Amino acid sequence: MKWQSAQDTHRGNRRTENEDAVFSSVEKGIWMVADGMGGHSAGDYASEYIADSLAQLELDENLGESVDRVEDCLLFVNDHLRHYAREHCPGGTIGSTVVVMLARENTGVVLWAGDSRLYRVRGRTLELITRDHNPVADLLDTGGVTEEQALNCDTHVVTRAVGGQNELHLDIAVFDIQPGDTMLLCTDGLYRELKAPEIAHALEMGVDDAVAEMMRSCLAGDARDNVSLVVTRAQTAMQGGL
Repeated sequence: MKWQSAQDTHRGNRRTENEDAVFSSVEKGIWMVADGMGGHSAGDYASEYIADSLAQLELDENLGESVDRVEDCLLFVNDHLRHYAREHCPGGTIGSTVVVMLARENTGVVLWAGDSRLYRVRGRTLELITRDHNPVADLLDTGGVTEEQALNCDTHVVTRAVGGQNELHLDIAVFDIQPGDTMLLCTDGLYRELKAPEIAHALEMGVDDAVAEMMRSCLAGDARDNVSLVVTRAQTAMQGGL
């Protein structure tokens, strides 16, 4: 399977700094977005440290071993950020959400903590692969709110983040990949600004155009938060550009 990818990140219209980070490598089969926790000290440091640490990993064709290396890397980063916070901002927290996708042939794996998301478009169907780690999603799971109520809630509180707790608990999901599948990794600054049909429509375009269109649409609106996204599309070796 071959991949085409594009990415972008922007501070948005209201924030003075960009605390998001993006990273992708089609050669290594890894894609990531991270959102430094707003209101916390040095969120930009946290997200960039995650991106830089993942970029330095040696990954091979063995998907299981690559997942283990990514997980170990994020656990190390969690410990580092906890130590860094104690040294540089006593009483404060330095943290970041993260969503990481790995792909080998027809299998993908996603690891995440927080409310940065992975979507898949197959045909014209937009599917959310991840599940947000926030109080609203937790209430939905336990029946505390209905799905309609959950969709109408807008919370920036996350219950998991790299650097947020002494022990990092990542969720991991495995999914299949077919030629033509388009994957979107994004921070909440994107999906809180754009409705699902807008995202699905943009993802029908080529990957560069899709990224440009979604960023343009966000910045034409309120863009109250930083906006980051990575779009990648699977194709067989025999297919041309998509």
